[in-house]
Amino acid sequence: MTTPPPWWQSALLCRCPRCGKAPLYEGVLTIRPACAQCGLDLRGHDTGDGAAALVILLLGFIVVGLAFWVEFRFEPPLWLHALIWPVVTLALALPMIRVFKAALVALQFRHRASEMGL
Repeated sequence: MTTPPPWWQSALLCRCPRCGKAPLYEGVLTIRPACAQCGLDLRGHDTGDGAAALVILLLGFIVVGLAFWVEFRFEPPLWLHALIWPVVTLALALPMIRVFKAALVALQFRHRASEMGL
């Protein structure tokens, strides 16, 4: 049996936490029932709303900070703010939530393997 990759590497690449080779997701945010490479049963994961809450807090901090900076530095009209920030938020939210959810699955695999059925 090979050593599993570091949790952060599995999270950044959105790969299986045990083998680090097969994709963790099927589709955008749906976690596969099992790893196609090593057969790890991923049905027992429980990320809950942890990834979403963390993304909301972190992304909110980033986007509001950027919006204030743009407002005070360039003073664009309000319609431009209304055009820019939803696009920026959505463009950042999806990759962030994928990585944070993968991190929670990898950390759960490392620290709570018995609850995942291992």
